[in-house]
Amino acid sequence: MQQEKVTSSTQESYDRVAAEYAERFLHEFDHKPFDRELLDRFAERVRGKGRVVDLGCGPGQVARYLHEQGVDAFGLDLSPAMLEQARQAHPGVEFRQGDMRSPDLPDNSLAGVAAFYSLIHIPRREVSTVVRRWRRAVQPGGLMLVAFHKGSEVVHREEWWDKPVSLDFAFFEPQEMEIYLRAGGFLIDEMHERPPYPEVEYPSQRVYIVARRPDLHPN
Repeated sequence: MQQEKVTSSTQESYDRVAAEYAERFLHEFDHKPFDRELLDRFAERVRGKGRVVDLGCGPGQVARYLHEQGVDAFGLDLSPAMLEQARQAHPGVEFRQGDMRSPDLPDNSLAGVAAFYSLIHIPRREVSTVVRRWRRAVQPGGLMLVAFHKGSEVVHREEWWDKPVSLDFAFFEPQEMEIYLRAGGFLIDEMHERPPYPEVEYPSQRVYIVARRPDLHPN
């Protein structure tokens, strides 16, 4: 019951801020060369190998970017209002409603998962379980690109852009997230950090991890 309440609150909160969120972040990669480089490398590794999900896609900027790089990308989000923004902005990309905690996808059906600031809404005790569920949907050798805020705090917001919300944003230490990803069945390929872009982002250190589901038959 508590989990259902949190999920409902998260959905309602993002529904309220969807228009403003899209206005601010739809074209965020125009100002983030580091992120573009990581996404380009990710796209190169998954292109032509199957579908890739933009997990917690919001207005769909990651799915759109990957789509423009020739990746068969689609978006998944809890918020209908966010999905409406995404579909209006990117009519050539598929967007679905769904809960990242319970992926309704066939086993081994994905070449990759891009999780940009989506696991930050999962309580620490649940991250490994959620990652393990996504591992089942990822092909052997498939990738997971995770981005998050560095730290150990949980920031709670009751107001966002003058709208009432109830959202928790979890910050993670890099080694902590590495433990969760390994516990979820992934190997760590790369880890990167960067400072925030001034006047563009929330002032937190950013961390990116590229993780890989092990091959069934390694060379």
